[in-house]
Amino acid sequence: MRRKFSLLPILVIAILFFSLNAYFISGLGVIYKSIWLKTSLWIIISGLTLLLIYAIGTVQRKGVTKLFQVVAHAFLIVFVSELIFAVFLLIGDIYRVLLSVPTQFEAGGYHTLNRSNDWIGFAFVMFCLTIILFAYGITKGKYAYRVIRHTLYFDDLPEQFDGFTLTQISDVHAGSFTNPKAVQKGIDLINAQKSDLFVFTGDLVNNMSNEIVPYIGHFSQIKAPYGQFSVLGNHDYGDYVKWPGEAEKIKNLNQLKAYHQELGFKLLLDEHVELHKNGEKIILAGIENWGIGFGERGDLNKALQGTAQNDFKILLSHDPSHWDAQVKNYPSKIQLSLAGHTHGMQFGIEAFGIKWSPVKYRYKHWAGVKSENGRYLNVNRGFGFLGFSGRIGIWPEVTVIELKKKI
Repeated sequence: MRRKFSLLPILVIAILFFSLNAYFISGLGVIYKSIWLKTSLWIIISGLTLLLIYAIGTVQRKGVTKLFQVVAHAFLIVFVSELIFAVFLLIGDIYRVLLSVPTQFEAGGYHTLNRSNDWIGFAFVMFCLTIILFAYGITKGKYAYRVIRHTLYFDDLPEQFDGFTLTQISDVHAGSFTNPKAVQKGIDLINAQKSDLFVFTGDLVNNMSNEIVPYIGHFSQIKAPYGQFSVLGNHDYGDYVKWPGEAEKIKNLNQLKAYHQELGFKLLLDEHVELHKNGEKIILAGIENWGIGFGERGDLNKALQGTAQNDFKILLSHDPSHWDAQVKNYPSKIQLSLAGHTHGMQFGIEAFGIKWSPVKYRYKHWAGVKSENGRYLNVNRGFGFLGFSGRIGIWPEVTVIELKKKI
């Protein structure tokens, strides 16, 4: 049965958007008094809102279309930019009202100070900068791959693995790519690290296995002396698309597993392998997706069956919520866990000592290395992108981790 399309949430958003736009125009009108400008802005906003409502309606019939992507991104850019302007305008309005209060006693009446042209001009500059940031994030930022390096020290690392390196990527989301040449630059960056081991921590596609087909030639270039290993993420199971029947969904998943093999990735499904070097070994384990709110499929006990308490273990688990729920206190010590999933929400700031993204309100550990109970977790910010076709401040990541024995 087709889900019934409800206009109510869209109408609520539209009302909020129109209210925001009215406040925006009221501020902009102080420095730009042209009636034609105000009229043009209202026409643009009205047209964009109606177009968005229409585009959302088409999604119900045809799925996500190019029209929807373009209109939704345009709406997002305008909304966020106006919101930034409105925040600064509101600060100025509150300030001038507070300064106006004493005039009740001085002049026997209430007099409100006029809005400052300089302050509104500053707010407009922030509005323009926001648009520029979004434009960069959509055109360049989503392919602006960064290498982030970590050196981690362990008491119990086998001596032969002192200096062992691994490269991790996560969340490819191949169905979102539109620029094969840019993706190839990311692949070249991965191979340039010349790590001993390569791991991929899930979400190869958005929904359907065939999304990776145009990029098999790219990702199959990735090679490492100790192999290439992978796990599945929540998007890989096809849970977010409607299938004709369960058989088609299972077929899609099986085909995706076959594509992992075609890429040269050894897919770890609640299992582990031993990596040997000069008579010593470490354990590399991988589980099916286990994430609070995103399906708890993985079986950690099964993945580590046959391993010893004192084995040095690295775990691939897509969702970082698994680390908090099970891994960091697991009876058999797992020295290092590697995850992804969050994308850093593809939006935030990591500069000048600040590390912030809205995703922090959903995930305790959302990017980078965390240590608790003598165990490490690294959360990769993702190689690809999903939903918002861009990245702002949280760039696509290639992680390189060096294992060192603590002296």
